[in-house]
Amino acid sequence: MTVALPERHPILLRGVVVALIAAFLMTATGAFQTGEAPFLKRLIYWAAAMITGGLWGHVCSIVVGRFVDADERPWLAVASLSIIITGPLSVLIWAATGPFFGHAPYPLTALPYLLGPVAVITVVVTAVNVFLGRAQPPQTHAAPPDAPQPPRFLDRLPLKLRGAKIHAVQAEDHYLRIHTDRGSDLILMRLSDAVEELEGLEGAQTHRSWWVARDAVRGVERGDGRATLTLVGGLSAPVSRRYARALREASWW
Repeated sequence: MTVALPERHPILLRGVVVALIAAFLMTATGAFQTGEAPFLKRLIYWAAAMITGGLWGHVCSIVVGRFVDADERPWLAVASLSIIITGPLSVLIWAATGPFFGHAPYPLTALPYLLGPVAVITVVVTAVNVFLGRAQPPQTHAAPPDAPQPPRFLDRLPLKLRGAKIHAVQAEDHYLRIHTDRGSDLILMRLSDAVEELEGLEGAQTHRSWWVARDAVRGVERGDGRATLTLVGGLSAPVSRRYARALREASWW
């Protein structure tokens, strides 16, 4: 009954940890009338149920993440994910609980009564994961005046882009598209790692999927509470609310 929002592996791990904590709480409270069963059996049951829910939530988050930005609209993400997760998870709980504890399967008429409790648990655990994922935005950084070494990220550029000027780095699933004055290309890397290795170039992360070089910005468009940076060559980079304040304070516009 959890959710992870990209980036994939660290957030999936966090989701599993949150699921296990929730499983322990469900075990301790004997939720869904499981309190008469031995503690260890309850723990195994709830750990399996919560991790299964977490994996289902992770799949749902990949889909929902394409339409809802959890950084900008966290409660919309929580609501959307909870609706999608609750139905199938309720069916799983309904089908598995009785047989697992050696009882007759719950009657079909019991399924509607499970929807409410499952929905509450799903909302709580999903909200925990979504808001844990909304880390404080990193501050913008400028190139140190006496930096002895070039940014490590430059060593990762494909051969055809070596020596090119980086305009932006854009996350595409598990890859990064590097936009430069010599064109663009893909490399296999996480954006969070790339941002660390870009230290030394004047730029900032503007969105969960974008890093932009400051000198590549040619203009900014604002509307509907959002901002979009226009870069060299007409490329557009979104600015989410998560990063907008830091960029304004750094006089990006």
